Amino acid sequence: MTKRYEDASWKESMRIKLDVNNMFAENVGEEHGYTKADVDAMQEKAKAVHKSIKAAKEAGNLGFMELPESHKEIAKEIKEFADANKGKYDNFVVLGIGGSALGNIALQTALNHPYYNLNDEARNGYPRLFVPDNVDPTRLKGLLETLDLSRTVFNVISKSGGTAETMSQFLTARAKVVEELGEDAVADHFIATTSEHSGNLIKIAKEEGMKTYYIPENVGGRFSVLTPVGLISAAFTGIDIEELLAGAAYMDQICDTDELWSNPAYLNAALQYLADQDGKPMSVMMPYAHDLKDVADWYRQLWAESLGKKVNRAGEVINVGPTPVKALGATDQHSQVQLYMEGPFDKVVTFIEVEKYKETLEIADGYEDISGVSYLGGHTFNELLTVEKQATELALTENNRLNCTVTFPEVNAFTIGQFFYMYELATAFAGELYDIDAFNQPGVELGKQYAYGVLGREGFAEKKEEFDARPAKNSDLIL
Repeated sequence: MTKRYEDASWKESMRIKLDVNNMFAENVGEEHGYTKADVDAMQEKAKAVHKSIKAAKEAGNLGFMELPESHKEIAKEIKEFADANKGKYDNFVVLGIGGSALGNIALQTALNHPYYNLNDEARNGYPRLFVPDNVDPTRLKGLLETLDLSRTVFNVISKSGGTAETMSQFLTARAKVVEELGEDAVADHFIATTSEHSGNLIKIAKEEGMKTYYIPENVGGRFSVLTPVGLISAAFTGIDIEELLAGAAYMDQICDTDELWSNPAYLNAALQYLADQDGKPMSVMMPYAHDLKDVADWYRQLWAESLGKKVNRAGEVINVGPTPVKALGATDQHSQVQLYMEGPFDKVVTFIEVEKYKETLEIADGYEDISGVSYLGGHTFNELLTVEKQATELALTENNRLNCTVTFPEVNAFTIGQFFYMYELATAFAGELYDIDAFNQPGVELGKQYAYGVLGREGFAEKKEEFDARPAKNSDLIL
């Protein structure tokens, strides 16, 4: 059976588009807008960066670029496993944090029914999905008390098997399963997604007979949504993960050029970089579709953890990085947009627009004698949300505020795959412009090490000593 993503005309009709008109002086004025010459001046650098990225991919250092091809067979196996277990579980729980959770949440919100967990018909036999992506005791305890553990499977996601938050969740969930179902039930109620060759989790999984899936060694957490990290929960909730990878492959083809004006990932990164260098370090992502609200959350981690760095590749202290901000249209027109419109000129707003929503809903007629209300009748909520986006875009542009738009023909697995890949590649390109390592996160590690020391993890006694020697707080400054 031919899949729709194998049809060239369908793929072209589903291509997501980047509109950067409102990044240029013709639209937002010369003081803040850019010119064609500004972009052209970066073309030689773009060619060098493209060459560097291609070389790094060939050397196996950019694993996220390999996934659309390397994970085709893995996706088929995951799909078969999910389908074989479709009626076995009522609940699928992801135990993970950061890059092991945000992609799962984004996929679920984008591609499944908005009330998936509450709607039996929408689930069509697939389990409910829960992603308790924190270690808040009230939330986790409430979840474990609420679920029927005999009908629940947990996917434990940690590449190292040493992530304190994830392994704490695992220890607690495992203990509850053993308490209620017995030791022999562990293998049947846990999946381990981890490193294949090292770490604590793979050791535990093998000893206890858990189903295992592997995170490639050359793919970091925030780039891992198209690995089993994101694919397993997606498959278990009925998402077409093969189409998701096909979308990423399509965007890879589109971006296989060093020409800035033809490469949406590179052009977007270049313009965001220019804006940051010009005193606009705030990068706002504002979807005008509730389906895409958690995509902005995923972007926030990708951009912040990749590009916020203390030193460049030469070890020089540079303290760079744009600050990503999450917003949602039209909700945040009533909270954040006042600041964007009249506050400091320190932001670039990226709108996300959907041409065809999954549903059409008419606004009911009523109150014909009240013109300030009745005018809405006969329109649709689709029109209302689209017009609000276009009106906000125009208002920002008229106020000389930089903005651009990513347009989805519709929200489906193919377009989401394109989006993920485009922004991951844009991140790699931006890292080269900043001359930093976009794939490490040393700033996250120190806080982890202090926590390990305080909690008694072997090898971190020195960090506990540093923690215990921290300056006492002045009680006069605690009101």
